[in-house]
Formats: sequence, C-alpha cells, structure tokens
Amino acid sequence: MKIDEVPQQADDIYEGETKVVYAVGQDGKLATASTQGWEAEIEALKDAVDEIEQQAREAWQRARNGETSPLEYHMLHQRLDVPMLAQAMGKFQWQIRRHFKPNVFNRLSDKRLQQYAKVMGLSVETLKRLPDTLEPGESQP
Repeated sequence: MKIDEVPQQADDIYEGETKVVYAVGQDGKLATASTQGWEAEIEALKDAVDEIEQQAREAWQRARNGETSPLEYHMLHQRLDVPMLAQAMGKFQWQIRRHFKPNVFNRLSDKRLQQYAKVMGLSVETLKRLPDTLEPGESQP
C-alpha cells in the first residue's frame, strides 16, 4: 500500500491516538505512515475487547461462586491473559493458573501478592478482593 492510500477511519477505540504502519513511499521504499485505523481492524479490535470483557464477567461470577480467585478476574479486567501475566511475573503459566485456585491464592505470600499488584497496577487490597459489582458497561453474565 502506498503512503497516500493508508486508511484514516478514526474511531473511539483508539482514544484519539494514531498508530504507525509501513507503506511504500514515493521513492518505492518502505516508510512509516500514521493511521487512525481502518474499518476491518477496528471491528476486529472491538470484537477482541468484547471477548475479553465477557471473559472478565465470567471470571467475576466464578470468583463470586468461590470457583476461582479474584486474581483471574483482575487479570482479565486489566486485559491480560495467562501467557502475558506469566511473562510479566517471571513464572510459568501453570503457576499462574494454580493461583486461580482460591485455597492456593489465599495462602500466597505478601511478597507474591505485591508482585501481582505491581504488575497489574493495583493495590494488594484491591487484588485480594472482588468488586461488589461490575463497573459501568460490564453487565453480569
């Protein structure tokens, strides 16, 4: 695609930001160009966000039922997944999944809880508990 053909279909999903893509410049070489997005990409992003929000709602309900720890909900609410959280924590994925078990999560050391909280930008107290209700825009499953 040529630089002057890069789509510019702005959408709220980018929150006013642009992103850089590669395109062919006038000299025939690859160059960078800014874009506000294009319809196909925007729809794919919206679908992905909807999916992870649904997973967060389901995790919230499981945590309310005592089937998982608040960690799973907070991970998904922060738009992380197990591989990303494992990498950020320097742990194996199975260790992260193990911490989803309420009895294991409740025995985690303060140091480990602080690590999780730091990675997710939360306080330890927030990490340890589940919100009473979901935030606006998040409906219960």
